[in-house]
Amino acid sequence: MEDLKKKLQEEIVALEYELRNELPKEILKARGHGDLSENAEYHAAKERQRLVDSRLAQLKGRLRELSMVDMTKIPRDRIGLGSTVVLLDLQKDIKITYKLVTSEEADVNNGRISTSSPIGKGLLGKKVGDEIKIAIPGGLKEVEVLELSTIHDQIG
Repeated sequence: MEDLKKKLQEEIVALEYELRNELPKEILKARGHGDLSENAEYHAAKERQRLVDSRLAQLKGRLRELSMVDMTKIPRDRIGLGSTVVLLDLQKDIKITYKLVTSEEADVNNGRISTSSPIGKGLLGKKVGDEIKIAIPGGLKEVEVLELSTIHDQIG
């Protein structure tokens, strides 16, 4: 989660620089070209300014949310944010490993699933030995939790 916070902070710094330094120069330069009603450069720069401002607000909000994650509320003996789980797919008889992450960090191809995805939601709060039926877009997935490593195990 610290990596995600750092990534968000880096993007915020870059966008704030663009908003406060680069875009004002572009807008000033475009204004120098004359009539603003038909000035494509001016309108493009103003639109970029609106987009950057909107993205900044979104990133700052997300960073605030992540900063308020209370580690004491993440279970130590059940699946939660940051947990790595090994599951047995009961239909295909194969083992699957997932790490439960935030939506920004999700990468299904690398086994990183969001806690807000159907599988992520279905796993939250479960423990080793639990058999779970999860409704997914393709039907029903039936799994058994074989192994669990929580965020607390990984930090400590």
